[in-house]
Amino acid sequence: MEKTSASPWMRYASPATFYPLAGKLQPWFAGLAALLTVAGLWIGFFVAPTDATQGEGYRIIFVHVPASWMSMVIYCAMAFWAGIGLAFNTRLSSMMASALAPTGAIFALLSLVTGSLWGKPMWGTWWVWDARLTSELILFFLYLGFLALQAAIEDPKRADRAGAVLALVGVVNVPIIYFSVKWWNTLHQGATISMTKSPSMAMTMLWGMLLMALAFWMYSIAVALARVRNIILERERHADWVRGVVENA
Repeated sequence: MEKTSASPWMRYASPATFYPLAGKLQPWFAGLAALLTVAGLWIGFFVAPTDATQGEGYRIIFVHVPASWMSMVIYCAMAFWAGIGLAFNTRLSSMMASALAPTGAIFALLSLVTGSLWGKPMWGTWWVWDARLTSELILFFLYLGFLALQAAIEDPKRADRAGAVLALVGVVNVPIIYFSVKWWNTLHQGATISMTKSPSMAMTMLWGMLLMALAFWMYSIAVALARVRNIILERERHADWVRGVVENA
């Protein structure tokens, strides 16, 4: 009986075959990120109308809200890849988790900083120990803990296992961030966009926010692909194919 060949996509689970694919895809995602950022910022800062209650200060949401979304999405993706690497001992999965962590930390920090800039004129203070703000701060510390743990362990396999455990334990914080405004009485406003209700904001505001969210998504993919290529070269440096890449660079 003739053997069926494996899915052609399965071969990209190997670092050696994924490396050139990532190099081809990365410029496309980077270009999309740049175009979408320009479009999103133009709509958000120059086209969208002034908010009736918050004035011009509300425009920070075009950075704050997408950054907050991405901080959670990237952590879930990082935990997913770390879990796959832990369960199946796949090298590339663990490398992807490591590549995603710095970008997730940046978005978590951006969310906290822009949230403070927004909170000062709206609440009269830079920071309150609000459930949403506190859980987002915990997410930022989880990212830092993941990065610090991997940097502290010299053996990559042991570092990947330790990081995976932390990532999987910490993923419980993501739904806490999302539902915090529903579970507790907080200063933070409710969800800006709901899947069950029609948007309460003007369509130009909504489009600006969605374009910025898509821009941040494309940026995250582009940076992760660039970073994972460096991780592959570092970890696979003794492989013959890596020597060939370095010599031809």
